[in-house]
Amino acid sequence: GRAGAGAAAFCDSGALSPAGRFFYQRLVEFMASGPMWAYILAHENAVPLWRSLMGPTKVFRARNNVPDSIRGAYGLTDTRNTTHGSDSPASASREIAFFFPEFNEQLWYQQEEPRLRCGQVCSCVPRGWAGSCAPGPAAGSCGVLRA
Repeated sequence: GRAGAGAAAFCDSGALSPAGRFFYQRLVEFMASGPMWAYILAHENAVPLWRSLMGPTKVFRARNNVPDSIRGAYGLTDTRNTTHGSDSPASASREIAFFFPEFNEQLWYQQEEPRLRCGQVCSCVPRGWAGSCAPGPAAGSCGVLRA
């Protein structure tokens, strides 16, 4: 994962669009406070499915309404809610380009996405990590987990 200066660069890139908002500095400090992991999720409904797993942004709502969500179980405050997810495929493309500059999204859609639809591709993970196979149609989302 990218941490430290990468967190500020991510926020400044416009991917989260919080610059100038009252919580921006707290958000950058939290994101830079330790390791984080960024993932590219491939599924036809990747964005809404990941957002459902994360739960509401507001930790109080997550704890009360969706306690088994990631934020409901692990969120501390609204700016320390443990996870981020793209809100649209366009946002996902920007975020994927930031976290994975070597990843060619267009080439992936041309070469790998058709194989994924047929159940022939395992998840793409950094070298040395174990991946899990998941068949199904694909459209990208970027998910960020902060431990």
